[in-house]
Amino acid sequence: MKSISLIILSVLSGLLLWLSWPVLNTTTVMIFIAFVPLLYIADLVKTKAHFFYLSLITMLVWNLGTTWWVINSTGFAVIAFLFNALLMSIPFLGYFIFKRKYGTLTGSIALIVFWMSFEYLHLNWQLSWPWLTLGNVFASHSDYILWYSYTGVAGGTLWVLITNLLIKYIFTECVEDGKENKRFSKLLLMAAFIIVMPVVISNIIFSNAKEPENIDKKEVLIVQPNIDPYQKFDANSFNQQMDLLINLSEKNLDTSTVLILWPETALSQQVDKNDLKTSLYYRKVFDFLNRHPLVTLQSGIDCYAVYNNAATATARKISGGVYADAFNAAVVLKAGQPISYYNKSKLVPGVECLPTYFKFLAPALEKFGGTTGGYGTDSTAKIFTIDQTGFKTAPIICYESIYGDYVASYVARGANLLTIMTNDGWWGNTPGYKQHLEYARLRAIETNSYVIRSANTGISAVIDNNGKVKETLPWDKQGVIKAMIPVRTFKNTFYTNHGDYLYLIASLLSLIFLLFHLVAFIKNSRK
Repeated sequence: MKSISLIILSVLSGLLLWLSWPVLNTTTVMIFIAFVPLLYIADLVKTKAHFFYLSLITMLVWNLGTTWWVINSTGFAVIAFLFNALLMSIPFLGYFIFKRKYGTLTGSIALIVFWMSFEYLHLNWQLSWPWLTLGNVFASHSDYILWYSYTGVAGGTLWVLITNLLIKYIFTECVEDGKENKRFSKLLLMAAFIIVMPVVISNIIFSNAKEPENIDKKEVLIVQPNIDPYQKFDANSFNQQMDLLINLSEKNLDTSTVLILWPETALSQQVDKNDLKTSLYYRKVFDFLNRHPLVTLQSGIDCYAVYNNAATATARKISGGVYADAFNAAVVLKAGQPISYYNKSKLVPGVECLPTYFKFLAPALEKFGGTTGGYGTDSTAKIFTIDQTGFKTAPIICYESIYGDYVASYVARGANLLTIMTNDGWWGNTPGYKQHLEYARLRAIETNSYVIRSANTGISAVIDNNGKVKETLPWDKQGVIKAMIPVRTFKNTFYTNHGDYLYLIASLLSLIFLLFHLVAFIKNSRK
């Protein structure tokens, strides 16, 4: 087959993946055939290098089509696109090798376990970027995937891969060259069953899910100030920002309001954690809370802590023997109550942190919304107990909301309300902030929890435990959502209790496959 035709097939796979992705919601079904052209290429080319090059084209098209907006915030994105595409091509190279050496079935299983192992790596290593996890593709269709409460997004990844491999097999074995094959109808029926059955199961779960009629509900305010993210850290406009946040809150609260949620780094003037109550910057905030002693404020905050030595791996020397850590954090404030903090733990690579093996790049990387030197973090998820309300909130800061297992760990510790504080305006009016909202729906389903989401420039939202978006504030609008949120008491989901077990199984199988291949290689080399 001519090289140009192979390149067209590679590009086609990438385009189908892009067209499947949120927020192009009418074409999600294309995900079930998106990899078929690339899988077909594996039958046509002769060398590993050639197939790797063609798969790289697919992955580049997919990355650029779905996440091009990242470049609006950092030039580092150009390198990230290429690097991510290279990583994504490795599982397909494994498919090519194992299929050629051990047959179609072994190659197909190898692709599944290698790809799922790659996704698991991308959730857990220092260059973590799980935005394009295959299971995320159904985020806009919560009615398809209520069974994520058992599997997490890994179940969606498995669904996509099995379906693509089966459809490709049907195409090559039963349709290509007009072959007559009695298995065609049976295999086609099997493919239809695999596509439809998870949706049926999801609808059964939904029909059996009923909210208790007498469940207690409390009033919350979700504030969207719509402050330009590139100006919000300007000290000259800080007082106006505080006035805006306080006025929006005060005009909309009433005697029933128990919780106010402000977005990520809403408290943007960096202060020492220990000096927050006495800081002149935040006197207005504490005066506001003293006027409303029954209300709790949860907000994002930019802050730091000072040590007399290098107390943490991220602490930096500022003078003499004094060190400091910067934090992108969440804080809970209430009149007469101690202050509680949570430090963001899942940091954005290249923006909020640098992997230890890339520290030499720090001077060359743009400083954007944080520090390439690295923020301090908490080692585990922490929950906030909102005094006398029954709410135990999970303070999820921006990028953390795309980590299913991490968000579930909040609920495993007792959280009953997911509270997302984010600032998506860095990317401008692009698909980025829309995709980020959709991914929050996955976390609601996985943990059977309500989500309230405060986004600086939008989209702020209320999402129910079935992943349905109940209320929103649109992009680039200033306002407040006032909502009655149930104080949920429920059993943890299977996924909450067991986390990314499917990824762990796939990783173990990947090791077995690689060891088997290594043993076979050694035996052949001795002949």
